[in-house]
Amino acid sequence: MLRLIQINLCFAKDTKKSYLCTRNSNRMSGPKFISSRLFSLSKGSLSSTVMRLAVTSVALAITVMIISLAVVVGFKNQIRDKVVGFVAPIHIQSLDLNESYEEAPFVVDERLKEALNSTEGIRHYQLVADKAGMLKTDEEIQGVVMKGVGSDYDWSYFENCLTEGKVPVYADGERSTEVLVSKSVANKMLLKVGDDVRVWFVDEDMQARGRKFIVKGIFQTGLSDFDERYLFCDIDQIRRLNHWDEDETGMVEVWLDDINAMDEVNEKLYFKIPGSLASYTARESNPQIFDWLELLDTNVWLILVLMFLVAGITVISMLLIIIIEKTSTIGLLKAMGADNGFVRKVFMRRSLRVLLIGMVIGNIIGVGFCLLQQATGFIHLNPETYYLSAVPVELHPITIVMLNIAVFALWMLMLLIPTSIINRIRPAKAMRFE
Repeated sequence: MLRLIQINLCFAKDTKKSYLCTRNSNRMSGPKFISSRLFSLSKGSLSSTVMRLAVTSVALAITVMIISLAVVVGFKNQIRDKVVGFVAPIHIQSLDLNESYEEAPFVVDERLKEALNSTEGIRHYQLVADKAGMLKTDEEIQGVVMKGVGSDYDWSYFENCLTEGKVPVYADGERSTEVLVSKSVANKMLLKVGDDVRVWFVDEDMQARGRKFIVKGIFQTGLSDFDERYLFCDIDQIRRLNHWDEDETGMVEVWLDDINAMDEVNEKLYFKIPGSLASYTARESNPQIFDWLELLDTNVWLILVLMFLVAGITVISMLLIIIIEKTSTIGLLKAMGADNGFVRKVFMRRSLRVLLIGMVIGNIIGVGFCLLQQATGFIHLNPETYYLSAVPVELHPITIVMLNIAVFALWMLMLLIPTSIINRIRPAKAMRFE
């Protein structure tokens, strides 16, 4: 019966053509053969126009989904890396109610060293101390925070952010006057590498004291909140200004093998350090930035759902229009013995082809756009607002594959809704439908 249906639907006009149709039909399944004869994207019928619109809608949806995911993942990771690179994944300081930029001093004793050395995941730790001051030149004045660092400080992050000069080199027991300033501060204060600059501090007796420094290098991280505030100097300068001992520090910055594990490592470290100290992650010390990044997840989920629904509704509409247009054909198939399942397969195969064509086109455009942006960065951003100078993209093949599988499966489930109409079509009435 199946072969009879295939042969009759070839509508061949001569014996030779009928033989070719019959031979070709033996090489493919019944629904596939009939689907290939009933539909074509090149025809000028209403269904072909609707199929083109459906292909366009699916391609656009997949393109937007891929770009949205790549941009959000890239944006979150790059901003996180910038913040963590500046403040370290974890920092330890005295447990007090001090809300100023100047920390209470403490000594890195053997117990603290043992806790740091025994905690799995810690790669390196370094001593730092902050002190607020006033940067002054002959014409300008600017409030700053001097971040004192020592010979153990890891400059790898700032070496990649240098715009001029070099990072300072500090040695234990020798107070250096070299400082590293941001490009934002240098522009405001009209400074360049090699210039002398004086910073004024207020001590406990409310007496102003000035210190002269030399600009060794200029950096730019793109994090305006940090760039406009911090200067880097020798930690021994901070100790002398605060009347601290040589083994005292204001903070211990902890670097990890994997920054994604900073919450887990911090939880282990917190219970090992002395009770007078506390450890904080970069997320806890800068909640405003990380909370802002979390909001991006909501935006991307909203985009994904909207694109999925728009394309899904378009494909459902396409299938409904095709079913209505081919009602008489459905009646003919049923009259010749085809059951509902067979007819549904005919229309589902066409819908499957539309989805696959649209998804292939969408993947090519979406991935191609992301690769082009990665290579050229042709879409720019205002770094003062977004912390980045170009739109970041980060492609993960597994994420793209999972996205395609998920949306394809859901769209196929949505297509079961319009195909249920086929069950209600009666051959006697459908064959008279025009």
